[in-house]
Amino acid sequence: MQSERKDSYFPFAKQLVEAKKAYYCFCDKERLGKLKEAAEAKGEMFVYDRHCANLSDSEVAAQLNAGTPFIIRQKMPLTGNTTFTDSVFGEISVENSALEDQVLIKSDGFPTYNFANVIDDHQMAITHVVRGSEYLSSTPKYNLLYEAFGWEVPIYVHLPLIVKTDGSKISKRSGDASFEDLIEMGFLVDAVVNYIVLLGWSPDSNQEIFSLEELEKIFSISRISKSPSAFDLAKLRWFNAEYIRAMSLEEFDVLAKPYYKGLEAFDSKKISSILHLRTEVFNEIPEKVDFLASLPNYDLEMYVHKKMKTTLENSLESLKLAFPVISDIKEWETQVIHDELIGLAERLEMKNGQMLWPIRTAISGKDVTPGGAIEIIEILGKVETLARMEIGITRLTRHLGLS
Repeated sequence: MQSERKDSYFPFAKQLVEAKKAYYCFCDKERLGKLKEAAEAKGEMFVYDRHCANLSDSEVAAQLNAGTPFIIRQKMPLTGNTTFTDSVFGEISVENSALEDQVLIKSDGFPTYNFANVIDDHQMAITHVVRGSEYLSSTPKYNLLYEAFGWEVPIYVHLPLIVKTDGSKISKRSGDASFEDLIEMGFLVDAVVNYIVLLGWSPDSNQEIFSLEELEKIFSISRISKSPSAFDLAKLRWFNAEYIRAMSLEEFDVLAKPYYKGLEAFDSKKISSILHLRTEVFNEIPEKVDFLASLPNYDLEMYVHKKMKTTLENSLESLKLAFPVISDIKEWETQVIHDELIGLAERLEMKNGQMLWPIRTAISGKDVTPGGAIEIIEILGKVETLARMEIGITRLTRHLGLS
């Protein structure tokens, strides 16, 4: 299969040789190495000296008959310019004298990328070539090949590079995420597409959130920038969060369920209700709700909160006072739980936070949770809520030396 693919390009190269648009090059590695060393010694870039460009037919035939290894090089014109029009960068002209006689067929018989690319595009009837702007410098070589074969030159659209925020190149080898990686990380396909479209392209309005259908209608090459764009993960997170917020709770629940491993005993809709507007990327969900599966061994200093005006002592008191109130709740609904606990705080002339912070700490064991104490109580259920509060009461009592 590989051999067939190799052999399929050679006839095209031979056609160019016969048309004097390419030539056999018999220079060995030793000679090329010396040329390169000489160029480097002068501080110059190595460019092949066209030593084999003007060999006679008989000289070429003798070398081929002798079995001398060869490559085939494209014979570039030495004078004039090669000019082409790019849909983004406009008209670009390059002096032909600056173009090296690029290799078309390597010594192993396989084509170079630049040669195979032109052949493949022509055979597949490609009309538009869309690629990164780093290939602008190669385009004159492509065009000379198209012209040498008498083929129609495609329309070029060279896109600006997407770089990191520090200006360096994005590379898979450096650990930078691919499109597939971003999806696995919990980003939505539509959000990623929306964000990437806006890298290097701008609409004629301040709108940022677009559906694919909207983009299809308004996208135009004329508004593509020539300058590189920085891929900002924080900005992509913002896009993703906007897409998530635009979902219905039902849609969010379907997408979030795979991240609720170990939480099958709970109502997923209730978990989704506290996560929906607080989620930016789906793969961050597990660490936000892991406390529902089991209470972590938290530091008691979490009960101390300056803004909530809680201490270890008054946190213990709040837990003790709230325990029987929660225990007596018959109708287990968010509003009922809210009314009972807020009512308790009012009767005790206590700030709501001073009552709810210790409860949230006791039942979650976390500084930050996707929902407040009342929402978490409703999800955990009465039995689990009271069990966790009892643990908190016991730990605080022992810590304060009251037992």
